[in-house]
Amino acid sequence: MGGNYAEHAGVFLIQTLFGLYILAIMLRFLLQWVRADFYNPVSQFLVKITNPLLKPLRRLIPGFGGMDLAAIVLMLLLQMLELFLVGVIVGQAFNPLGVLLMSVGELLSLAVYVFIFAIIIQIILSWIQPGSYNPIIGLVNRIAEPLLAPARRLIPPISGLDLSPLAVLILLQLTLILLVSPVKDLGRMLAFQ
Repeated sequence: MGGNYAEHAGVFLIQTLFGLYILAIMLRFLLQWVRADFYNPVSQFLVKITNPLLKPLRRLIPGFGGMDLAAIVLMLLLQMLELFLVGVIVGQAFNPLGVLLMSVGELLSLAVYVFIFAIIIQIILSWIQPGSYNPIIGLVNRIAEPLLAPARRLIPPISGLDLSPLAVLILLQLTLILLVSPVKDLGRMLAFQ
């Protein structure tokens, strides 16, 4: 019975450490994609903690069309390593194709949740301190804006109320249900064969 506790602790530590680092790379990737201010203290923090693994990988994998392919590859490799290590701890064998699909699904899910949380934070801040600025608010706005701008063009404010964030949140949730979940399920099915 005591081994179970150690197993759970090991899985927790691996998922937490890998998850936080993958999140940092994902945020850096998204901030580069939306062309955020990299003189921001939060951006500088992300650059400092992700550079040790990203810089060497960028020598091997160049960007393409403004997309940081090295960051995508690094996130994918780290996610696959995380799943593999968790499998080793719990004693499960994995099919590499299944692990790859599960990793893709996990990264898509993480990206969608980053957008969801950015939009929710932006909504809450618009109620609490409209028009205020600090470095984090600027980054949150930059992440949310590529999704909110097209929605605002399609859905005009009604009586001064902007419903575009609600529409985007619904679309993001549908993306999780209709796109991300099937990829993860297929990955699980293939991984545990």
